[in-house]
Amino acid sequence: MRLAHLILTHGDPEHLERMIRRLQHKKADFFIHVDLKTDINPFLHLENLGQVYFVRPRVKIYWGGFSMVQATLNGIDCILQTNKRYDYINLLSGQDYPLKDVYEIHDFFKKNPGKVFTEFKSVENEWKEAIPRIKKYFLTDTPFFGSTFLANLISAIVPARKLPKGMIGYGRSQWFTMSTLHANDMADYLLDHPEIQRFFKNTWGSDEFFFQTMVYNSDYKSDMVNDNLRYIDWSEGNASPKTLTTDDAQKLTESGKLFARKFNSKVDSKILDYLDEQAAIAISKRLPEDEED
Repeated sequence: MRLAHLILTHGDPEHLERMIRRLQHKKADFFIHVDLKTDINPFLHLENLGQVYFVRPRVKIYWGGFSMVQATLNGIDCILQTNKRYDYINLLSGQDYPLKDVYEIHDFFKKNPGKVFTEFKSVENEWKEAIPRIKKYFLTDTPFFGSTFLANLISAIVPARKLPKGMIGYGRSQWFTMSTLHANDMADYLLDHPEIQRFFKNTWGSDEFFFQTMVYNSDYKSDMVNDNLRYIDWSEGNASPKTLTTDDAQKLTESGKLFARKFNSKVDSKILDYLDEQAAIAISKRLPEDEED
């Protein structure tokens, strides 16, 4: 079981290094996309950890823009071009952290091959508040004075947009773990149908739709598991999830998830120490043969 961790980051190289060290495994490689708006130099030392690669070309990422999808697609392309046989591509942010020890994470994917772990709901039936994101026009990746006014004007004048190829919209959280079978199929399909990316470039928050919609409308929708394997706390009702602290320790350990977000060591580093201790305890109870894969 070989994993390719694809990490999107824009800051805090110290936390990123800590996360990589926790996930290091002889059958795990790390592909890091650093936002083009961010100086990459503070991150370059991470290559010295081994099995760490930087995704190029880099993209300037704008919140809510297709640029987030493009960075992810660039990372997937980088992974596929290695010609290594990865079983899964695991998309992480630079503010994530594992909740399980590395051997349990690999064991999980070994026991659950060929799946797409992601959150998804029907836009038309279950997530109706997201319908305007698809039907209206947005210029999120080309910000300029008056861009919002222009996008609203276009949406008011032209007919409502429709997904290409008769696709049905599905989405929710952008984070996923996808088998390379599905990633390869998606990459090939996008090459043959460039109109799909053109459509999503004018969709607000397209990172929350794009990959679920692609897989759901393929021959592999039965492989989708409605669980992104991540603990994320949206209880504060903001556009960004709650920053997790030691107050959340019990919820994290009882969640059954493999990963969580988001963390900030400047806010609370003790929660990371606690998770490291729990992982170390779990590893100490493993038999040597359990660590071979």
